[in-house]
Amino acid sequence: MGLADYRRLELAHPEPGILVITMNRPDRLNAADERMHRELVDIWRDVDADDDIDVAVLRGAGKAFSAGGDLDMVEHVIDDWDTRVRVWAEARDLVRNLVDCSKPVVSAIHGPAVGAGLVAGLLADVSIAARDARIIDGHTRLGVAAGDHAAAVWPLLIGMAKAKYYLLTCEPMSGQEAERLGLVSLCVDAGELDERALEIARRLRAGSRTAVRWTKYALNNWYRLAGPTFDASLALEFLGFTGPDVREGLASHRQKRPPRFHGRSDG
Repeated sequence: MGLADYRRLELAHPEPGILVITMNRPDRLNAADERMHRELVDIWRDVDADDDIDVAVLRGAGKAFSAGGDLDMVEHVIDDWDTRVRVWAEARDLVRNLVDCSKPVVSAIHGPAVGAGLVAGLLADVSIAARDARIIDGHTRLGVAAGDHAAAVWPLLIGMAKAKYYLLTCEPMSGQEAERLGLVSLCVDAGELDERALEIARRLRAGSRTAVRWTKYALNNWYRLAGPTFDASLALEFLGFTGPDVREGLASHRQKRPPRFHGRSDG
């Protein structure tokens, strides 16, 4: 894709060298449908390849950062083998492309932050959350393993005990708590969020290009070392999409009720 081809991501250049990427489905709280999911994979390759971009800022339009995966997409993943294989590959490449993008990325997280949007938000090099942000890894609530990024990234950021608590229970975390635990870099008032993200983007752009990019590359080797954990968690997540619990999880989301899981596992 080229930068002119994006539809779910709105792209803007407020200043030379800075690209602001806005997840733009505000009527659906920026839930990632199949188009947005694909665009969140491709954008980091395009950012990396564009010599006019030095720093990218990721944000969400309206009242949310991103409210997770669109339920119609989830249903397609459950019902269709080809969709499941494609979305698995996209979920893998979203993490890899972000980790390998040479340009620094800043995220500005507000409101609900779940799913593929949260993956990108937490893998950003500087993540900034509004105090009242509501960060949730909702995989086990849906009835699948916490795949995409969480098993590889959360223990590194907040420790194994806290990671297990939040990933196993799907307990929501405020932006303030996320900063206290170390899941995000900074926490600010909601009204300051976008300007603080731009301020940090300016600081990164003003720095030595090679020094900033090579420091990022070296630090991201911690994520690369977690590759086997990431691959296992993602495979187990998508194995879960073939089982009974995810159908109950999806139904409970649609009906806005607690799930009643009956699946068993020998694992």
